[in-house]
Amino acid sequence: MSVILEPLHPRYQASYPALTRQWLQDAIGDVLARIDAMLPRFSHTFPAASAEHGRYLPVAKVDWTEGFWTGLLWLAWEVTGAEKYRQAAETLLDSFAQRLDQQIKVDTHDLGFLYLLSCVNAWKLTANQPARELALRAAGLLYRRFDHTAGVIQAWGDLTDPARQGRMIIDCNLNLPLLFWAANETGNLQWRQAATRHLQQAARYLVRSDASTFHTFYMDIHSGQPLRGDTHQGFSDDSCWSRGQAWGIYGFALGFNYTGDTRLPELARKLSHYFLNRLPEDYICYWDLIFTPQDHALRDTSAAAIAVCGLSELLRQLPLSDTLRPAYQHAISMMMRNLHQHYFVREEDGLLREGVYNYGRNMGINQPNLWGDYFYFEALVRLSRIWTPYW
Repeated sequence: MSVILEPLHPRYQASYPALTRQWLQDAIGDVLARIDAMLPRFSHTFPAASAEHGRYLPVAKVDWTEGFWTGLLWLAWEVTGAEKYRQAAETLLDSFAQRLDQQIKVDTHDLGFLYLLSCVNAWKLTANQPARELALRAAGLLYRRFDHTAGVIQAWGDLTDPARQGRMIIDCNLNLPLLFWAANETGNLQWRQAATRHLQQAARYLVRSDASTFHTFYMDIHSGQPLRGDTHQGFSDDSCWSRGQAWGIYGFALGFNYTGDTRLPELARKLSHYFLNRLPEDYICYWDLIFTPQDHALRDTSAAAIAVCGLSELLRQLPLSDTLRPAYQHAISMMMRNLHQHYFVREEDGLLREGVYNYGRNMGINQPNLWGDYFYFEALVRLSRIWTPYW
């Protein structure tokens, strides 16, 4: 299937205020102040996935989001060198070990979100050998979810459940780096092949011809044939969930780093154009890209932050002569400026207000969420220095 590249809206060709070094330093300082305000309560436990009435509560049960808190701590340690962040992140490693030892909610593709941002980064940054071993164990569990006939990693649930078998989701693009990393560490070609195959299937079936994306897609695990696409968190099966589109942009760009497949940055570019062309006046997306200003829909600031990270990664891969670089830099600058000026939390928990976790299930509506916080900080770190991704 051929995927089109929409021409970018003319506004991205206009002049724009670049992000200065001082602006970035000030924005990072604001982030550190918010993390410091939360740190006393979350040195030995995790914030919940989303805030409630502007405040993160300690987790009542494990979720897919705990890694984003340790990710924030490691980013804070990288930019400051302050031991309080490293100590808190390392203390929380016991929880990630316990999760594996007791097999607590590990029947999910979200093992990448969990162990890349808690253990792989700890290994990369400090050569923490126990963290490396935990991450490799998590990679082994993620590989078990790969169905060889369908060529996909099952998103959620029991691998024998017919209702869940063969279901991949766009979010998994950000979990695949766990398998790629682990394959590089161990030489296990099966792990690399599984991640590569899933990425190929995601590109083929999750991306529509107009460069929008399905949130989820089902494959027949007996024949390997495609069945249908639908949504779990978007507005409708044929709409385009904003956060899913952002996962696609970032994940396909990251996939190039591990596969060298030059089709992946071009696919990320096409998804980026679809995303950018549907942003409202302040450049911060609605929770689904089907909405227009006349709909008065809620924003999802977390999707905006993820998209900035994806565009930043794409810029690392494009040649300096690429004529669209200034347009992407324009988009990044405007999204980040507006996130900081109009959506940054200054008095309560979290970093970005007006996130949407799952609108259809009335979860985390119009609240800060942990992944939005993490990707906003990652975006600032990416833009302020030469940074080695945790992904």
